[in-house]
Amino acid sequence: MSDEILVVHCGTVPYEEAREAQKRLEGARQRSEIGDILLLLEHTPVYTRGRRSTPEELPMGVQWYETQGIEVLDTDRGGLVTYHGPGQLVAYPIVSLAPYGNDVHEYVRGLEQVMIGSLGEHGVTAQTIAGLTGVWTEGEPPPGGEARKIGSIGVHVSRGVTTHGLAVNVSNDLQPFEWIVPCGIQGVAMTSLTRELGAEQDLGAFAGTVAERFGRVFDRTPVATDPADLGLERPAATLKATS
Repeated sequence: MSDEILVVHCGTVPYEEAREAQKRLEGARQRSEIGDILLLLEHTPVYTRGRRSTPEELPMGVQWYETQGIEVLDTDRGGLVTYHGPGQLVAYPIVSLAPYGNDVHEYVRGLEQVMIGSLGEHGVTAQTIAGLTGVWTEGEPPPGGEARKIGSIGVHVSRGVTTHGLAVNVSNDLQPFEWIVPCGIQGVAMTSLTRELGAEQDLGAFAGTVAERFGRVFDRTPVATDPADLGLERPAATLKATS
């Protein structure tokens, strides 16, 4: 296994375009034509439905959401419905699980630690909650508890290679979460770094922290890579960390 992971800052990418890119890279990784890759990006507004989603998670009906300017798309990741939009950092690792014993559960635990460690470096203490997916702020779980969800996970594994990944609310509009049952969890309150810290947060800086933390958790060396080097059509990095 190479100790490097190629980190690609992709800017703002429509969901379907990102999914197509993931599939191309997944195939290349399965054929050992490329090494492991971490895509960091934002999405245009979209609700994505995981393999276990039900219509009740979108109570207003698909057409209503689309009139708000939000796409509704099905996806092959695990989990239920969630929202992606500008100001939310999305990380898609396309990695082989062979060096990690092909243990999907441990991989997901690692992604949780990436989020928790990154949030901690930026001033928000986070946790996992037994029986609930994703990463939460401090406090008791919903319903009734004060813990708020700040990060989500949904992964797909094919022939030992991962796609999809994690999303952390940095400075995004949280209103679209209030129009759905996020991740199928009743009574959940969503939050972001900006809301928790009371000041606008820099998504580029947080993206850099996530790349570094991913390297630490999975024992890899992040190497910044231009999208063009991987045949991606997006312009070069627009999520560069500020100094």
